[in-house]
Amino acid sequence: MNVKQENMTRTKIIAGNWKMNTTSQEASALIQALAESHSGWGLHDHKKVVIAPPFLYIQEAAAAFSKLSHLFVAAQNCSQYENGAYTGEVSADMLASVGAEYVLIGHSERREYFGETADILLAKIRLALSKGLTPVFCCGEPLDIREQGQTFAFIREQLETCIFQLPENEISQLVIAYEPIWAIGTGKTASPEQAQDVHAMIRAELSAKYSSGTAQGMTLLYGGSVNAKNAADLFSCPDIDGGLVGGASLQADNFITIIKAMK
Repeated sequence: MNVKQENMTRTKIIAGNWKMNTTSQEASALIQALAESHSGWGLHDHKKVVIAPPFLYIQEAAAAFSKLSHLFVAAQNCSQYENGAYTGEVSADMLASVGAEYVLIGHSERREYFGETADILLAKIRLALSKGLTPVFCCGEPLDIREQGQTFAFIREQLETCIFQLPENEISQLVIAYEPIWAIGTGKTASPEQAQDVHAMIRAELSAKYSSGTAQGMTLLYGGSVNAKNAADLFSCPDIDGGLVGGASLQADNFITIIKAMK
């Protein structure tokens, strides 16, 4: 099994996180623009695009993309609870029922603004997996940690206290997104060398904890002010398998340029 994983081609993914943006009309226009241009993106079994709109637009996007190959819809979050009296929450089961196939979990904004801990994130991941969703687990360091030279230790702790609690057959189903907090929405971007170093470290940690086959088979994304100008350089790094794109995913032309930058 591990030999097969080591020899496999890793899946490349370009994901667009719309965050709390777009009205219904704006979302519909963006969904339509993406659907209409889809055939020119060069997608295939090992190159996919995932769109994460606000909850309200997931069903519309899933319907528009349902007959388009290698184009999927993600939720930006899900509840750690399966169901019940949790006003305002959205469950993994609900997301799957309206066509979501991926879900972002552990984005730094969720950790910082909403106090999501490793235990909460782990509960979300387990529920997502149980409902057939693919979790995209986000990790990354703030600026002070980067400046102190503690990036690797910080991210290693994020991995160990959360997803490293999963068995190998479950963690292998995850996508991991490295997002340096100091580069999210700031216009600052980790250099290709900085990003590659962290991705290589994450893959080495996966290999040490589980196996080389699992580590080599998992998709690792970079997120942090990815744009049309820097995408190609970032995606050329050997351990970077795509990007989690924020603001640039709200502009169809820019996002399509980023998609095409992934070979």
